[in-house]
Amino acid sequence: MTQTTDALRRRATSPDGATGVADAHRASRPTDATIDASGRAALDRPVVPLRHPLRWIAAALVLVVLLNFVETLFTNEQWGWPAVGKWLFSPAILTGLQLTLVATALSAVISFAGGIVVAVARLSRNPVLSGLAWGYVWLFRSVPLILVLVFLYNLGSLYPTIGIGIPFGPQVEVPTANVLGDLAIGVIGLSLSEVAYASEIVRAGVLAVDHGQHEAAQALGLPRRRQFVRVILPQALRSIVPAFVNQIVGLLKASSLLFYVSLLDLFGVVQNLSSTYPTDIIPLLVVATIWYLALTSAVSIVQYYVKRWTARGSVRALPPTPVQRLRTALRRTAGTGLRRTAVTGLRRTAGTGADR
Repeated sequence: MTQTTDALRRRATSPDGATGVADAHRASRPTDATIDASGRAALDRPVVPLRHPLRWIAAALVLVVLLNFVETLFTNEQWGWPAVGKWLFSPAILTGLQLTLVATALSAVISFAGGIVVAVARLSRNPVLSGLAWGYVWLFRSVPLILVLVFLYNLGSLYPTIGIGIPFGPQVEVPTANVLGDLAIGVIGLSLSEVAYASEIVRAGVLAVDHGQHEAAQALGLPRRRQFVRVILPQALRSIVPAFVNQIVGLLKASSLLFYVSLLDLFGVVQNLSSTYPTDIIPLLVVATIWYLALTSAVSIVQYYVKRWTARGSVRALPPTPVQRLRTALRRTAGTGLRRTAVTGLRRTAGTGADR
């Protein structure tokens, strides 16, 4: 053993010792047979995913509760699904639905325009405008919508006539009943309440714009009105529009209160039909629920695409649409199948090579 060690030392210190070192390195490297064996072992080793028992138990419990609820929907005859199908597209329900859509659309447009005006007034340096705008927001955010509608409906008792002119001087007066109809009262009541919330959304969007944009617009010498219209407001719309579209969902549900000012919207028609057909109360409520769910879902879809459109230029990649997500999931499923097929083929090839 000592003679062998001395021989290795003499070979390493000899002029051709480099060759000996290289031979030693080559001898220490794994051979192709060793690599093939390790590769076959890696392919044969199963991949064990991380276990989540509590997650699966919670999912199972939720699924059981959901299936029980679905079972009651189809086994409980009190829901009256045949009557639901009869009333779902009845002319009376569709007429109330049309009135709901008209009142919601008019109130949304008026509240958005009014919200911009009130927000600009709150941001104004004029203390009178800023104070009045703050008082308006404080008042209509504090008073429930139903009280606003009832006050407007009884406005004729408070003010039999509405006059425009010089204070404590000559005025042009018209009877209140001839000016405000039921639909006008409903739209004005919804708009007055929603303007307060819309103004806060607009003001928050304007304040969210980076202050450097204001400084850049001032450096260009633009007038303040042009700064707001051409520079600040377009950038603020990225946060204003999605939030306001979400507010429209609340406005759509709040339109059900129009029934209390004698407007037969969707909820009002359902209430009248329930008093006429007392045996169909539950089916009529289900019909109203289905239509509100459909309208809210449509508004939510619009909100998603509006939010995606306003995100252009602020993110590098737009969020995928539901159709794009479905395509990605299908491609991943197909890719997983191809990978499994390839792994199976490699295993078979490795097994055939080992047999040879």
